[in-house]
Amino acid sequence: MRSWVEVVFCGFGEPTERLEVLLSVTRWIRQHYGRPLKIRVNTNGHGYVLNKGRDVAAELKAAGVDNVSVSLNTGDDETYREVCKPTFEGAYEAVIEFMHKAKPFLQVEATAVRMPEVDLTKAQMVADGLGVKFRVREYIPCFY
Repeated sequence: MRSWVEVVFCGFGEPTERLEVLLSVTRWIRQHYGRPLKIRVNTNGHGYVLNKGRDVAAELKAAGVDNVSVSLNTGDDETYREVCKPTFEGAYEAVIEFMHKAKPFLQVEATAVRMPEVDLTKAQMVADGLGVKFRVREYIPCFY
C-alpha cells in the first residue's frame, strides 16, 4: 500500500508548458487516489504566457491541483532578468500576474533561492504585497 501524502509536478522544464498533460495526469491521480493526497505544481509562473487565452489557475484547480510553488526568485525585474535569463520580455511581470491570478483558486507560495545577487528581503516584500507565503530555497550547485 502506498503512503504518499503529496504529488509534486516539478523538475527540468516548466510543467505548464504541457498544460493538457499536467491537467490529464492530475485528473487521473484524483480519480484513482482522491484526497487527502495533495497535488502541487512547482512553476516558474509563466503559465499564462505559455497558454495564452486560458485561465490556467482555474483549470489547475478544476483538475485537482491544491497549491502552486512559484519561483519568484527576486524582488525586481532587473535582477530577475540577470539571474533567470528569461527568453521573453515581461517575464518578471508574468510571474507576478500568475501569482495574482492563482491566489483566488490555489494556495500560492512564492520562493527564491539564497544567492548573493538576490535581495531576499525585497522578494519577501513582493510576496507579502501579493498576500502569499514566502519560502527561501537553498542554492545547490550542480557539477557536471
